[in-house]
Amino acid sequence: MVETDPLRIRRVVIVGGGSAGWMSAAALAHATRGQIPIELVESEAIGTVGVGEATIPPIRYFNEQLGIEENDFLSATGGTFKLGIEFVDWTRRSHRYFHPFGRFGADFDTLPLYQYWLRERARGSEVPLQDYAMAWVAARAGRFDRPQRDPRLVLSTFDYAYHFDAARYAGYLRTYAERFGARRTEGRVVDVRLRPADGFIESLVLEDGRQIDGDLFIDCSGFRGVLIEEALTSGYEDWRHWLPCDRAVTVASTPAENPTPYTRSTACTAGWQWRIPLQHRTGNGHVYCSRYIGDDEAAATLLANLDAAPLGEPRVIRFLTGARRSFWTRNCVAIGLAAGFLEPLESTALHLVQTAVTRLLALFPDRHFDPLLAREYNRITRTEYERIRDFIILHYHAIQRDDAPLWRHTRTMTIPEELQYKIEHFRLHGRLVAEPLELFQNHNWLAVLVGQEVWPEHYHPLLDLRTDVDASARLAGIRSALERAASALPTHRQYIEQRCRARQ
Repeated sequence: MVETDPLRIRRVVIVGGGSAGWMSAAALAHATRGQIPIELVESEAIGTVGVGEATIPPIRYFNEQLGIEENDFLSATGGTFKLGIEFVDWTRRSHRYFHPFGRFGADFDTLPLYQYWLRERARGSEVPLQDYAMAWVAARAGRFDRPQRDPRLVLSTFDYAYHFDAARYAGYLRTYAERFGARRTEGRVVDVRLRPADGFIESLVLEDGRQIDGDLFIDCSGFRGVLIEEALTSGYEDWRHWLPCDRAVTVASTPAENPTPYTRSTACTAGWQWRIPLQHRTGNGHVYCSRYIGDDEAAATLLANLDAAPLGEPRVIRFLTGARRSFWTRNCVAIGLAAGFLEPLESTALHLVQTAVTRLLALFPDRHFDPLLAREYNRITRTEYERIRDFIILHYHAIQRDDAPLWRHTRTMTIPEELQYKIEHFRLHGRLVAEPLELFQNHNWLAVLVGQEVWPEHYHPLLDLRTDVDASARLAGIRSALERAASALPTHRQYIEQRCRARQ
């Protein structure tokens, strides 16, 4: 008979609710099957940021691992589907491109399809690369269905994510976590007691004097970092020299009759504006740099660009782009905004929560807290934040705009070496060199590089040896197949009404 490990974690304490707190609680409660008590401490008096309403495809796998049924989750959160992101006025004014989820077409040779597209473009073709992406062809037509599994079908070449109400998602996961034994405690943390011997967190003291003991503490307290920073002073690395936006103003508006199956990001004079269509409202926000525009003017810009009536008054959120120097310090792991902030240009906020809690489960400690676990967690998390950071910087740097101080700064600034290396490879022969463990892979980099007109000097040198490939006919056939497939799909609205209409 195997004896119970005397060093096993006996209690997990999570500080802060919202999406980060309840995603962490749900995943931990599910993984431990209720055998380790999980207590989440949050205060109704402390609001949540609540802008994580647009997601990327891996969120589907998080829900699936928890056994959450997709249609039920979407009905509960007022969710819609997302096939990608449309970028407006980023490259230059009056220019648009689409970052699709999934592949561009279907390769018909050992050389990728986009290399043949580059050659066709060099020969005078004006067909956009995005026209070879099933996600874009369906999104442009306002249509949606789930991908097919048969790899021979063009309907297998795209992926999708969601738009949903972040507050409702947190509530949905709270119910889920509580079914597995997680417990919520109402209260505000006013003191964090550390063990004198090693500086580990021993307990939390709430405003009413209650004391919460634990072994493993998870900080989901938002920008403040009540545990990771105020108590443990882990440090913070400021990335505003690359990503200078430091504020956002948000407001909801009345829902669209036919919600688009994609997020829209529109570049403005001193930042950019998002539009996220849900079933019961549309989420809007203006991310901006306070050095170039004031809060009142930023709010006025947001309201002037709405396509429907606002539902309430705009709310300003201040942030500092960057990441903790240590995400796991002693017996505390920071998740969500407590770990760092990257503006939601590519909808990565909830993904970073997802990967953080998944990584914590993979490296789950005992009460010995071997430093090697924290070291590996911090190494992987640091790399993840930096690679996503570089992908976001690409949007700001690879532009033609010079009509405002923000854009003149970002297009001429010195960028990280890893990002410069990727751009140089693409500029030469259109080569893509994303690392295997990066979140954004070659097709993502391709979408933004081409979308923002970073043109290679040459296409692949071996391409002209393929004299037996009628690339023009093949490409035309793919476009035709995509159009036919998209026209047979239900509209986005029809799909929602039939499968996952929001509960009142």
